[in-house]
Amino acid sequence: MTNHSPSDLSPNTRKPEAFAAFELDPDYLHLNHGSFGAVPRAVRVAQDRIRAEIERNPTKFYGEDLPPMMRAMAAPVAQRFGGRSDDWVFCENATAAVSSVLHSLDLKPGDEIVTTSHAYGAVLKAMTLVAARRGVELKLAAIPPIVESDDEVVENIARALGPRTRLLIIDHITSATAIIFPAARIAALARAAGIPILIDGAHAPGQIALDVPSLGADWYTGNAHKWLFAPRGCGLLWTAPSRQELTRPAVLSHGTDHGYTDAFDWVGTRDPSPWLCFDAAARAHDGFGGPELIAHNNELAEHAVLELSAALNARVTAPRAMRGAMATFVLEDRSISEAAALALRGTLSKTHRVMVPVHGFGGRLCFRISAQIYNDLGDYRRFPEIARPLFRG
Repeated sequence: MTNHSPSDLSPNTRKPEAFAAFELDPDYLHLNHGSFGAVPRAVRVAQDRIRAEIERNPTKFYGEDLPPMMRAMAAPVAQRFGGRSDDWVFCENATAAVSSVLHSLDLKPGDEIVTTSHAYGAVLKAMTLVAARRGVELKLAAIPPIVESDDEVVENIARALGPRTRLLIIDHITSATAIIFPAARIAALARAAGIPILIDGAHAPGQIALDVPSLGADWYTGNAHKWLFAPRGCGLLWTAPSRQELTRPAVLSHGTDHGYTDAFDWVGTRDPSPWLCFDAAARAHDGFGGPELIAHNNELAEHAVLELSAALNARVTAPRAMRGAMATFVLEDRSISEAAALALRGTLSKTHRVMVPVHGFGGRLCFRISAQIYNDLGDYRRFPEIARPLFRG
């Protein structure tokens, strides 16, 4: 793969070869890398090769080749994000990993699960259903839509924990509000109280520097198919050694009674090519600069914040130290329902060809932008011209 380092890329200019490395439709304004990522052409080609290999002899591939390939692919995950390869398993996405942990725990009536008001919607639904079925209380630590400091987040979570809390689930980078939570501090808080903690880092791999074991969590999950450029369906789960005996996937199959890694490595017949592309995706991320790419995307997002805050009279949800390559804006003078937000998002996409999440949070109109190497500052300058009459309508 050709290197496309962002070292000489200013926020005002997009490298044409960087955009060309992806297969994005140039007729759209792509400001939503965070939701579904974008797969570089080189990684898609690598996935095609794996799928072709499967089809040459499916019986041999699944019966003989795949098990050692899965463990071999866990090695670059551990090298990049810390821990041992046997601490890492693959899953479809972070939501699947959270469900796996929830179903692995022996939760009883009267127990309590704590999460925050910024929890990802799908994960919150999973927690709600598990809590209802097991007679467990689900408690939300209320955190304002706009936060000022790490201390504010930690203090609100600390107040929600109690003697009946059996699990704390937090986001590392929140989805709706794009806030980087102080994960290590929150994990230390939980550990001191004897409460297991699961960190949902869906947006973290490839967006921020990440050493998972150093955070002190019991479980950590992330998606490689967002900011690390893997094909969709490449989720990751790290489990502390002390928790591996009880941790099993939500889908139980032949490996269930063979231990943690075997249980996750085989969950039935499915397409393993996203998992087997992890190394190709990581090389693509490095080819775009690796740490330099992370720094570039964060800088570009900050320039976007300055442009959009002024142009749309919107407040960003967190200070710069608590943001990465995404930013969520709140229009405090515009209330909105979820149905209206969805309709507005559809208008931006279908009428104006702008891909950007729009949602209601705390009853206020919010939108979130992402910054990736295929974006430039001009993208964020175009957006207000389109959005202003819609957001103020």
